[in-house]
Amino acid sequence: MDSKSIRDVALKSLGDHKAMDLVTLDVRHLTDVADYMVIATGGSVRQAKALAKYLLEDAKKAGCPLMGVEGLDQPDWVLVDLVDVVVHVMVPEARELYRLEELWSDPAKLAR
Repeated sequence: MDSKSIRDVALKSLGDHKAMDLVTLDVRHLTDVADYMVIATGGSVRQAKALAKYLLEDAKKAGCPLMGVEGLDQPDWVLVDLVDVVVHVMVPEARELYRLEELWSDPAKLAR
């Protein structure tokens, strides 16, 4: 399965389960770790965890590769590594604090 297909599975899953503020970043020119980064917001800790769990189920059904999951036991941020697509599901406060889309959109900030 190619990275665009994996990205599309992630976006559909998150959208179907009412994730907010979905952002997709093409990071191929910035890193060899992934092709795409998807960032989504859940309205609460419970919703963020549920979004990540739904994503895991939907990705498995679609045959997406899974490298790992971090943060299901954390209150504000879950990372789902689908090999070529890294998905961050965050609560609003964490998303505002870490500003991943701003960081990964500006190569100069990554070099610091």
